Amino acid sequence: MRPLYLLREAVTNLRVNRGNVMIGIVTTAFTLVCFGMFLLLYLNIKNLTGTLQSDMEVVVYLDSEASEQVVSLVQKRLRSEPAAVALTFVSKEQALRDFSEQFPEESLLLEGMEGNPLPSSVVVSLSPQFLDAESLSAFAERVKQFPGVIHVAYSQDWIDTLALVISYFELGAVLIGMILAVATVTIIANTIRLSLHTRKEEIEILRLIGATGVFIAIPYVIEGTILGAVGGGLSLALLKGIFEFFRLELNASGWFGGMEHILPVFPRQVSFLLVMTGMLLGCGSSLLSIFGLMKVRN
Repeated sequence: MRPLYLLREAVTNLRVNRGNVMIGIVTTAFTLVCFGMFLLLYLNIKNLTGTLQSDMEVVVYLDSEASEQVVSLVQKRLRSEPAAVALTFVSKEQALRDFSEQFPEESLLLEGMEGNPLPSSVVVSLSPQFLDAESLSAFAERVKQFPGVIHVAYSQDWIDTLALVISYFELGAVLIGMILAVATVTIIANTIRLSLHTRKEEIEILRLIGATGVFIAIPYVIEGTILGAVGGGLSLALLKGIFEFFRLELNASGWFGGMEHILPVFPRQVSFLLVMTGMLLGCGSSLLSIFGLMKVRN
């Protein structure tokens, strides 16, 4: 019957201090929602960066005066590069058609020009192990030396900027998480202390009849853990609702038409992490409050 007694005592403490318990639950939920938003933003930006890096291509622009033999030589040398996985040759005519389809308004400017001003190119898909900034730069510098190559383009700069943003988010999430966690622990700890104060006579009686400090303290640890778990569950519900609303708005806007694979994601691990963090905050707050009590008659 001892476990049932301990659980019943924890529930009684929660019921007696309803007002402070609600404050603790709301504070825990607010803390975890803020932390969860930073975490989701960080995970989605990191996922987006990884997707863009995996889809990254290097465009090698060829001289308009280059002969077929020179173009073939460039392609042959590109195939011999360890970084190159696949090549796609884009002729001048294909480049003009692609430009007209992608930029119909700007394509009118080309109609007044004599001939086709767009160069032919070779689109190179790279192996994942060569997608870091140093390897890309070295690959581009080598290809620039090929005869008939006039320019090599790739978009690593702004992906590096995204990586820098991710590092700032990591730092921001840690700092904000620490500040909010301290606030949550303080409020929950005060809630537990209030429970101890309101039942101090009962605690003295338990001590007199031989109850150990651990036995007396366990209901308050359970109380804090339940409080934290409820706060974590509430934060999960709020965060999931905000996330789904944001996702529906993005779908309705059509911003990611044809690119659904880079829409925001809500990993299952985040749900588990939020609830577990709430429980740990609650449990840690309780232990902080009853530290002195647990040293009595252990």
